[in-house]
Amino acid sequence: MDTACRSLRLPTIRAQFTDLADRAERDQLTYRGFLAELLMAECEDRDRRRSERRIRAARFPREKSLRDFDYDANPNIPPAVINTLSTGDWVRRGEPLCLIGDSGTGKSHLLIALGTTAAMAGYRVKYTLAAKLVNELVEAADEKQLTKTIARYGRVDLLCIDELGCAPRGAEESCGRRSPPPVVAVTG
Repeated sequence: MDTACRSLRLPTIRAQFTDLADRAERDQLTYRGFLAELLMAECEDRDRRRSERRIRAARFPREKSLRDFDYDANPNIPPAVINTLSTGDWVRRGEPLCLIGDSGTGKSHLLIALGTTAAMAGYRVKYTLAAKLVNELVEAADEKQLTKTIARYGRVDLLCIDELGCAPRGAEESCGRRSPPPVVAVTG
């Protein structure tokens, strides 16, 4: 069993086979039921690992979740709006989102939490600071690699740009003409 699971690259079945087999015997599952339990465990674990990889690939600076957002400290932010945004339909439709507010109002928290939620839903997400993005585009233009750099950013489904208010002025000359992915921009 161990060798077959390694060969077929089924790590979850390999790790959980004994426990699932004991439970199937206890619950008197049919062979089909037992097989379904094994395969569902493998599928669920693969989905979890894919989500974790997408979140790591986004390169968020820290973990934030919508559950941890303090709506009491931010009464101008309606929970219903954030819950609607958490569905990710706006990302699928390619609509931009801009979070604007004073310093300390939770814009970065929401940016990271919405980006994480989108990554967990299967979207490719990239987080960056506005100043870093501008510098990268300027350097790419200087090295005649601008098209390649813009294409790399264009491969994501959602581009999260934080600290937009801190971006150097005059950066618009560095932007390409290809339509970008949806952007969550946070000013601050």
